[in-house]
Amino acid sequence: MHPSRETTLQILSDLIGFPTVSADSNLALIDYAADYLGRLGASVHTFRDPHGTKANLFATIGPEVDGGIVLSGHSDVVPVTDQAWSSDPFDMRTADGRAYGRGTCDMKGFIAASLAMAPHYAKSDLRRPVHFAFTYDEEVGCLGARALMHELALLPFKPAVCVIGEPTEMRIIEGHKGCCEYTVTFSGLEGHGSQPDLGVNAVEYAVRYVTRLMELREVLKGRAPGGSRFDPPWTSLQIGRLSGGVAHNVIPGLAQLDWEMRPVQNGDADFVKREIAAYVNDELLPAMRAVSKDAGISTEIIGEVDGLEPVPDSEALRIVAELTGANGADLVAFGTEAGLFQKLGISTVVCGPGSIEQAHKPDEYIALDQIDQCLVMLHKLTAKLTV
Repeated sequence: MHPSRETTLQILSDLIGFPTVSADSNLALIDYAADYLGRLGASVHTFRDPHGTKANLFATIGPEVDGGIVLSGHSDVVPVTDQAWSSDPFDMRTADGRAYGRGTCDMKGFIAASLAMAPHYAKSDLRRPVHFAFTYDEEVGCLGARALMHELALLPFKPAVCVIGEPTEMRIIEGHKGCCEYTVTFSGLEGHGSQPDLGVNAVEYAVRYVTRLMELREVLKGRAPGGSRFDPPWTSLQIGRLSGGVAHNVIPGLAQLDWEMRPVQNGDADFVKREIAAYVNDELLPAMRAVSKDAGISTEIIGEVDGLEPVPDSEALRIVAELTGANGADLVAFGTEAGLFQKLGISTVVCGPGSIEQAHKPDEYIALDQIDQCLVMLHKLTAKLTV
């Protein structure tokens, strides 16, 4: 057992006690972390969302200079509604070498371990700063991390490395696909089915939109990077839902389409959005508005999560491999905030305690030996901060 395990479990218990479901506020947890780090002498900044009900935290121990290492985690958790838990999901319990509770593995376990090691960093003669980044609303589109990137871009110093502590069983993850989700609303003109030329059939225009997406899906297969290790190796695109219409003989005036793509490279997302926008503006809208000037197509971005692209010379991979003893790195199917940090020019990997297999499920847990492994990594990190 690592000597800091008990401290970590006490902090983790406190964090689990904050029911930070994405739909609710995370301010109590952020205040807790800010107070904890502030008492250690850290420079602490919190940034509230536009509604003032949620916040990101960015804190620094050590000199505020370039080259720091970020320990990052999201504070929000998924709902427990309609899940059959054996105990209160927001009252952590330990049994059989595990800690149970909503968020234990995804991903308050890493946050707790990082906070538990903070006093050790504060007592060390750091030449390179360690930063703590705790965000809101990762589970619903990485909204908090997107807002935090704007704040980090304004800093007078720039971190060099970021470790995202999502549950990977302490394996190093160097890449994952992005995830972009959209809802498209087609507003047409209702009419009698016997006179289709006098109406604007929203469902038919939605079908034409889908057909163009399917054409682009085939094009994406030919854009797969050489040697891609993703499965499938190309950017995928799929239709989730198409709804509209009220009766057989009524021209539908409204239709909605849900679709997503999972880019293997950020350029693919730009390509698809550019092509579909051109199709809408050049072909669909002119045809719709030739019948009704009020017809339209609007797109709601549900979430755009940047992928983490493997890079040949990754400082983050090199450092974390030295700390964990790993001799390789993997890819995963799930998304994280890592791509946002990478896009900001910060070398980033994902590596944290717990298994993604336990995330989002009833009786979510983290194995205590995973916490120990994480603490070993974070303790060894000190050597990278003091030279």
